[in-house]
Amino acid sequence: MKKLFWLAAFAATIPAANWLIGNVGTTCIPNGPCVIPVGFGLTAPSGVLMVGAALVLRDIIHEQFGAKVAVASILIGVALSLLFAAPALALASAAAFLLSELADMAAYAPLRKRRLYAAVLLSGVVGAFVDSAVFLLLAFGSLDFIAGQVVGKIWMTIAALPILAFSRSALAKEGEA
Repeated sequence: MKKLFWLAAFAATIPAANWLIGNVGTTCIPNGPCVIPVGFGLTAPSGVLMVGAALVLRDIIHEQFGAKVAVASILIGVALSLLFAAPALALASAAAFLLSELADMAAYAPLRKRRLYAAVLLSGVVGAFVDSAVFLLLAFGSLDFIAGQVVGKIWMTIAALPILAFSRSALAKEGEA
């Protein structure tokens, strides 16, 4: 049952990110995203927080279920992106999600057994850059928010490290029982 929580949390980030980008922010740009401050004088579309969480939750799914389920969850996430994104953003959202999650997984998988936290941080940075560049270019034809996007996603990666540690510890305890 605990494992299903991680799948549900991962799946929830996709519609949440797509809803946030059009509805929540300190400023909503006409025909553009709603943005939030992410630090260092930067702003980013508000969905950035959920996308950052999705990158780490995919790592947790990899830990809990293995690589095959992680790939399946990515494909489900792509479908959810297509369903829940505004029509003008659906392709950008789905493409960014697919490519960033695959890049995240490619960076995470080889390091996860030896250096979990390094794997999470590296994969989060890789996923943040890929997601930001693909989404911004396809959705808005501009990389204006890329710095803020990357910073916001990295904040979420750092914030999620204790959750990943707890997840791995709980998994180890289940294996001992």
